[in-house]
Amino acid sequence: MKNKKTLVLGASLKPERYAFKAITMLVEKGHSVIAIGPNMGEVAGISIKTKNIPLSNIHTVTLYINPLRQRDYYNYIIETKPKRVIFNPGTENPEFYQLLQSNDIKVEVACTLVLLTTNQY
Repeated sequence: MKNKKTLVLGASLKPERYAFKAITMLVEKGHSVIAIGPNMGEVAGISIKTKNIPLSNIHTVTLYINPLRQRDYYNYIIETKPKRVIFNPGTENPEFYQLLQSNDIKVEVACTLVLLTTNQY
């Protein structure tokens, strides 16, 4: 399996949150993970950053923030130049899809957990 360096945006320290589950499963499946969220802490050995940090070689950005909050990250994500952005349920954002596609970034409306579980990640 190929390691797909992934940015989890909207990382959470709460085990019941999907972002928490995604970080845990990504690590279990051997992917490098960078996590950015509202609170500092650690999930599955990954420390959560609270500020945007310079990134390189990101394969996938998986979103766990609502469309309104995504606006603050449009430029950050585009400048990071990931190969794709996954819009998990509840994060769908047609305005952002267009911006990403016009920058040659693939848009995937899917659930990261399902993709990982079914080996389609």
